[in-house]
Amino acid sequence: MEKPLEQMSPSEILAMMDMADERALLAVRDARRAIARAAEGAARAIGSGGRLIYVGAGTSGRLGVLDASECPPTFSAAPGQVIGIIAGGKRALTEAVEGAEDDEKAGKRAIARIKVCEKDVVIGITASGTTPYVLAALAEADRRGAETWIIKCAGELPGEREIILTTGPEVIRGSTRLAAGTATKLALNRITTAAFVMLGKVYGELMVDVMPTNRKLVKRAVDIISAVTGCDAKAAERFLEKSGMRPKTACVMIARGVSKAEAERLLKASRGFLRRALEG
Repeated sequence: MEKPLEQMSPSEILAMMDMADERALLAVRDARRAIARAAEGAARAIGSGGRLIYVGAGTSGRLGVLDASECPPTFSAAPGQVIGIIAGGKRALTEAVEGAEDDEKAGKRAIARIKVCEKDVVIGITASGTTPYVLAALAEADRRGAETWIIKCAGELPGEREIILTTGPEVIRGSTRLAAGTATKLALNRITTAAFVMLGKVYGELMVDVMPTNRKLVKRAVDIISAVTGCDAKAAERFLEKSGMRPKTACVMIARGVSKAEAERLLKASRGFLRRALEG
């Protein structure tokens, strides 16, 4: 029989957590088909002027907000293309808001407030699969014609639009910030990454739509332009500035020998896919 957790050494505790996290990764792998379908739905929504909207409470809500907030700097997603809603509002990002996850009316109001419609995809995140705020929000989104999905860590036979991450019991029972949270973060990473890849936001493994808003990201943009076009760093930096700090535009300007306006036209004609714009 295993020792009680509080009698274990730090190394033994971490070994148990390692095993739980391995189960989390396997759970995400087992749900790959459903995650891929959700990503396709997200890409369709964003590509047609709709939005990807996450709804959750507690850890689940924070993970949704985190994933949504990382899409603009990583993929130059337009403001509002990916939205994270958390029960209890902004205050709940840093502290527990008592009763927020049980407030069904608030879940419905959150969906109504942002005017969810048939163009949108709404993904509810609830480890237990039973959070009233999330379920009410999904019901309201469904009523408004949106494509709705649920990510949960309980259940055996997934429904039509369910992503079930079977992570098993937590090292600390009920603490879904652990394996369930890890699996959820992995699933959200996959949904937005795959969706934006399908929308032309990368070139190979390069983050060509990065938003260079600080020194680190400016350097990354310069390195990307150099890697794509073969030019030196000084030329890459010069064309990045000429492009209005748009790495993809700069790449086309250099590779095709065209103006900023023509580069943007070529990218638009290629639906944002850099490879197509470069190959013409």
